[in-house]
Amino acid sequence: MANENIKSAVESLLFVWGEPLEAKACAELFNLPTSDMLHIMRDLSNEYEERGGGLRIRELDKAFQIVTNPENDDYIKKLCTPVRTRRLSQAALEVLAVIAYKQPVAKSVIDQIRGIKSDRVIEGLMAKELVEEKGRSNAIGRPILYGTTRKFLELFGFESLKDLPELEDIGTLIIDDDYEEFDGPAEMSDELKDQITMGLDGENED
Repeated sequence: MANENIKSAVESLLFVWGEPLEAKACAELFNLPTSDMLHIMRDLSNEYEERGGGLRIRELDKAFQIVTNPENDDYIKKLCTPVRTRRLSQAALEVLAVIAYKQPVAKSVIDQIRGIKSDRVIEGLMAKELVEEKGRSNAIGRPILYGTTRKFLELFGFESLKDLPELEDIGTLIIDDDYEEFDGPAEMSDELKDQITMGLDGENED
């Protein structure tokens, strides 16, 4: 099957699938190595970009999804019923920031950085599929390690964790979801930012 035919089929799959489609899963459909499928999907993404149309193909951790051209967001918002945006609550923002920047990280480290228990907040972030278990530490008791999910990347518009903003800008993150509303931009203390940046002794230990 010629590459152009595969590319056409992949485009149809992306349109029908809707959610991010993993290159590995797509490669299995065509009995191709994942590396070859990544090349084909990235070529298709580049073609969409060069075409300058109303759609783009976004890559999310070696998965691909058809999305609208961000330049057209204003028109889409005018057409669609406005969605009330809610910022992350202060607690959710702090926990998510620690996990995003320090992952994989144990709950004890999150608690130590914040100075307060984070069990319920972690549970809430996991229920929203923004955080997931990433295995266990080799420390005593083998505590669970947490990290962010692909949905986290998708909701915040990141292609990979390399796109995470500076900690000073973390309070600008917004999701369209039913998190507790927070009045005004969420802010973290300089001390908390420093601890996330530099880390603590005994990181990932319980």
